[in-house]
Amino acid sequence: MEAPPGWAAQLGGTMAALGDSGDVPFRRRILVLFGTRPEIIKLAPVIRTLELRSSDYEILNVSSGQHAQLLETFTRDLSVRVDRDLVVGTPGQTPNEIVRRVLEGLEPIILAWGPDAILVQGDTSTALAGALAGFHAGVPVGHVEAGLRSDDLMSPFPEEMNRRLISRLASFHFAATSHNLETLLEEGVSRDWIALTGNPVVDSVNWAMERLEVSPRLGEIISQVEERKILLLTTHRRESFGEAMEERMRVLGEFVDQHPDVALVFPVHPNPEVQERAKRLLGEREGVFLVPPLGYADFIHLLANSWLIVSDSGGIQEETPSLGRPLLLIRENTERPEAIESGLVRLVTDPGSALREALEGALEESGWMRDLKAIPNPFGQGDAGEKIGDALMQLLAAKDAERTRGSGSS
Repeated sequence: MEAPPGWAAQLGGTMAALGDSGDVPFRRRILVLFGTRPEIIKLAPVIRTLELRSSDYEILNVSSGQHAQLLETFTRDLSVRVDRDLVVGTPGQTPNEIVRRVLEGLEPIILAWGPDAILVQGDTSTALAGALAGFHAGVPVGHVEAGLRSDDLMSPFPEEMNRRLISRLASFHFAATSHNLETLLEEGVSRDWIALTGNPVVDSVNWAMERLEVSPRLGEIISQVEERKILLLTTHRRESFGEAMEERMRVLGEFVDQHPDVALVFPVHPNPEVQERAKRLLGEREGVFLVPPLGYADFIHLLANSWLIVSDSGGIQEETPSLGRPLLLIRENTERPEAIESGLVRLVTDPGSALREALEGALEESGWMRDLKAIPNPFGQGDAGEKIGDALMQLLAAKDAERTRGSGSS
């Protein structure tokens, strides 16, 4: 169904008329919204592409500030300019509070700037609020990394519901994989509004490995680890809180105690739930290094130099295949089955005995760990930013044509 006409449609028509006159070049105004670490990582290649095409696009980068403590380092490392900051991040905030604050902060920006499209990424509360704000304003919403599904509405929570709602609100769907595309088609999204692009996380991993220098801080961590194998842990998801997180940390701590040639490096998320458990269960162990969150360059280079990664993260399921590193995914399910099916990632649902067995098995240097770099990356080749930039222009033109046809038939 065509979006209802309103101020946004009228402004778009005015801009198109100016462009047709030859007096003012017609550039599409794109508002790019982000607020968390994964959003900026995956939108940075898209932003760079759009900004390089300055004759086609004018960009307004809006940060929600959802991850206020983490975002500044990543915008700097990935060379992303922040034009507006909604500053919504507060300690202990709920998803409802984030959505409310983003809606309140974003609406006047949309009204004042009049974008031709809003880009959101993934499944965060920021992305959901951005999609809803665009829908209310009659502005087409483009969803980067569309079509991911875990098939469990409560896991990951609230991300699984967020991404489903965003798919209903979005006009343009940028699917990373063929599996994501098929999911959208099964849910009734027209093929005309889907672009198969690969995942821009691969672009960002390549950028970090090729262009970014690590900080002295990473060198200090590596020197402390010495010759031991690096077992890298990241965990922060809500569904991991409680006994599951406690049991996993106990198993990992005991594993390091039993294997002095292994060092556990844990960049501890600022969430108090994670901080408290990390200090209590891991903080006094000889082979454990609890470090503050790392910048993007440091984190990617640490991933690349790790013997094994254990994580409940969504994005790491895409970053480790891009680096050919083995990942034990500590979750009940995954919205990225491509990683499991390819053999690049192993899902460990039980926080106790199954995790212990998987860690011991990794020490045997199995064929799984040796052969990872020969497996093609299911998430693309590092050109997703360019593909999204190309597709966005085509989809906007198709949306204009649809509106024109609708106006002519009324």
